[in-house]
Amino acid sequence: MFFRTLSGRFLLLTIVFVLLAEVLILVPSVARFRDDYLLTRLERAQIASLALLASDGSISDKLAEELLATAGVFNVVLRRDELRELVLSSPVPGPVIATYDLRAPSLWEQMRDGLAAMGYDDGVVIRVIGEPVQEAGLLIEVTMDGAPLRDSLWAYAARILWVSTIITLATAALLFLSVQRLIVAPIRHVIQSMAAYAKAPEDAHHIIEPAARVTELREAEDALKHMQEDLTQALRQKERLAQLGGAVARISHDLRNILSTATLVADRMETSSDPAVTRAAPKLLNSLSRAVNLCESTLAFGKAEEPPPRLSQLALRPMLDDLVESESLACGGDCPVEFLVDVPPTLSLRADAEQLFRVLSNLVRNARQAIEATGKPGSIEISARDQDDGTVIRVIDTGPGLPPRARDNLFAAFQGGARKGGTGLGLVIAAELVRGHGGRLELVRTDDEGTEFRIWLPHGG
Repeated sequence: MFFRTLSGRFLLLTIVFVLLAEVLILVPSVARFRDDYLLTRLERAQIASLALLASDGSISDKLAEELLATAGVFNVVLRRDELRELVLSSPVPGPVIATYDLRAPSLWEQMRDGLAAMGYDDGVVIRVIGEPVQEAGLLIEVTMDGAPLRDSLWAYAARILWVSTIITLATAALLFLSVQRLIVAPIRHVIQSMAAYAKAPEDAHHIIEPAARVTELREAEDALKHMQEDLTQALRQKERLAQLGGAVARISHDLRNILSTATLVADRMETSSDPAVTRAAPKLLNSLSRAVNLCESTLAFGKAEEPPPRLSQLALRPMLDDLVESESLACGGDCPVEFLVDVPPTLSLRADAEQLFRVLSNLVRNARQAIEATGKPGSIEISARDQDDGTVIRVIDTGPGLPPRARDNLFAAFQGGARKGGTGLGLVIAAELVRGHGGRLELVRTDDEGTEFRIWLPHGG
């Protein structure tokens, strides 16, 4: 619909406001026209009375009637030298319904009386009082028919409205064309540019070229241009990263197969009778194992096929006992790490058992390896408590803390590795699994005295 558009509403408002302004002008104009009309009748009546006075009253009744008809009044009263004298008179067809004094009316009285005069009936008689021109007396008073005044006022109002309509339409048309050129056209240019850019955001040819002459619109176009340029650059970078990721995945897949073969060969080296080979074989196997893990982690992360959690009610303490037993075995007989579990036996929560085990295993394993790397004894404490809004699980270790690079990129893939040879994917995947439960994985603190991670899971999953 036309009037729902910006230009249509502007056109409608222009017409309404111009008509309102014309109405505000029309009412005082009608009042002024009424005063001029009545003053003209007083001047004519004064001229007729002066003609009678100049003849010393020796005129015929017919001539007197012609003078009154020319003046458009029924009778004329002059006040001269404190004497009130009926100079000309004729039969009055009815009673006088209103008296108007034109000597010092207020603007409100003029407008009120002007609008009232437009509603006169036929045969209405009014009295008008004014000051004689050229100081020919103290006061002049006439009675007259109100119908001609009413008709003249309506004719004058019609002319004003007709002129106002022409002015309104011309003004609205000029403003409409101006708005179309200065505002609507630039806005349409922006809309068309946005639509074209949305179809092919990677194509730089669709980036808007600012052309508006209005300052505010030009600023909007400049801001849109910068945003489109930044987005196009980001999309190109994302496309390059996607292509690079695909290449890395293919390389990792082939490299994993090659490393698996190398691992089998290295296993046989352990049976060699050469002492040097026997000593080097375990280190070689560890290096190959880390390389295979890197390839598998890269492939798993690139697929992004982590299934949604299967929520069920589970007891947390038995899961942590199994986890601690597994890590103790991995640590060996002379393990320098002490595992502490502070979880009520009755505490339970709704979660995916396998995914939650992977999250906790990742945190505990990282802490154990960090402590082992120092060659000093340490401890890992796992605690859990129910709160009003969910369950909080804390993993606290007494290790050396995370290095600065790991802190800055803790949850960034391939960047937040806390140990040499790590991929930086463990915490990324753990955080994604926790988010899948509607929870949060946060680093509470890390310093020379150790590290604390906090997991919050909502009640009900």
